[in-house]
Amino acid sequence: MSASDKNTRPAPEPVQVVKQRRDRALQALVSGIPYVQFLGIEFDRRGDELTATLRYDPKLIGNPLLPAIHGGATAAFLETAAIIELGWARVWSDVESGALDVEAMTPESLPRLPKTIDFTVDYLRSGLPRDAYARARINRSGRRFASVHVEAWQDNRSKLFAQGTGHFVMPERNDGADAAARDRG
Repeated sequence: MSASDKNTRPAPEPVQVVKQRRDRALQALVSGIPYVQFLGIEFDRRGDELTATLRYDPKLIGNPLLPAIHGGATAAFLETAAIIELGWARVWSDVESGALDVEAMTPESLPRLPKTIDFTVDYLRSGLPRDAYARARINRSGRRFASVHVEAWQDNRSKLFAQGTGHFVMPERNDGADAAARDRG
């Protein structure tokens, strides 16, 4: 083997291939939750940032006199955005490291999603009969617990109609690092 063979690195993957792998991983994560499909929530990925979209549907209206999106639908939307954000953060790192094979992914093979401890919603104004958007920000995510803040808006990102904060139990990881930590402790 010549010196030049030792110093050559494999060619980087085309950006489109990387994007497609990430999109397939997100789709597998989201498709495992029937309630997401029932509510009509979609997720758009830009890099590692997710935006949840709650597509308008008349079934979401709670008060037809206003009309306004039902508070329960709003809370479910925010909580779902938080849970998917936490799940995506874990899946993202596993996909990027190669620990999770995207081609073989099914909803059953994905890591378990976090479980809600508590979730508080602030209803800031009526949710109008149109699409709504949300972004979650992980405040802290440890081995056992996580804290997430979510903001939802409709036409203008600076005019929130709801926000929420939740605390979640993180599922155990089944990789070697967690197994080694359990063996030590």
